[in-house]
Amino acid sequence: MRERSGHTLVTAAAELDKTRSALQRIESGQTKADVHLARSMMDLYDCRDLDLVDEVRRANQPSLYHSYGFKGGGSYLDVEAEANHVDELATHAIPGILQTDQYMRSLFGAHGYSAKKHGDFRAARHARLTSEEHPLTFTTVIDEAVLLREVGGLDVMRQQLLHIAAATTLPTVKILVLPLKLGAYPAMPGSFNLLRFPDPEFPDYLYIEHVTGTIHTEDNAEVRKARLIFRKLLSLALGPAESVALIERLAMEAFGGSSDLAKE
Repeated sequence: MRERSGHTLVTAAAELDKTRSALQRIESGQTKADVHLARSMMDLYDCRDLDLVDEVRRANQPSLYHSYGFKGGGSYLDVEAEANHVDELATHAIPGILQTDQYMRSLFGAHGYSAKKHGDFRAARHARLTSEEHPLTFTTVIDEAVLLREVGGLDVMRQQLLHIAAATTLPTVKILVLPLKLGAYPAMPGSFNLLRFPDPEFPDYLYIEHVTGTIHTEDNAEVRKARLIFRKLLSLALGPAESVALIERLAMEAFGGSSDLAKE
């Protein structure tokens, strides 16, 4: 449709007030256009297709993640569904994709959100770590303070830490811990996620969540800055074996676990 109208990706993106990469994602089906954008594209390309408008409307029915009651983070979660790798710095809470049902319920309960269906939602995200058809690799750097913060009680935290330790056995998962003795480190005030996609034409995606909202961008300079920070943190964190040993020790010593639990 665009090519028949004589528009290039660059000229069309400018007319539609979109970035080139954002329009490219829409054209390739990586992200969805809403009905308003679809009509704007038809006006620009001088093409009317009511069937296409209906298809866009159907495609914008609530996604898997929205169906579990998530609204604010839905846009990120939909992008995560298309990614093939995620790097996450966790300075406040256990990464969502690694949370147990009990930890998630306690965490979201503290924020006043309903815990209903969160278990199925978490399982849907976690399943990608073992998926053969649409796998996701995941690397996270976790502040040790997150592992010590008691969310939901001793038993919830013990099981959560053992769950994380077990996840390190997956070939798709890498977990590193920033020890408390490290002191201050780059990006200490906030967590962020960096996503990569199977198609090299699509730029990396930076997502930052804060108390009043979210920031998400594909800006090369911002993504590059976050990537450099994450690489620095990888070098500052404990190695994989040391990190797992610390997680298991905290499960046993800080939250009353036993070595037998780690085998469950």
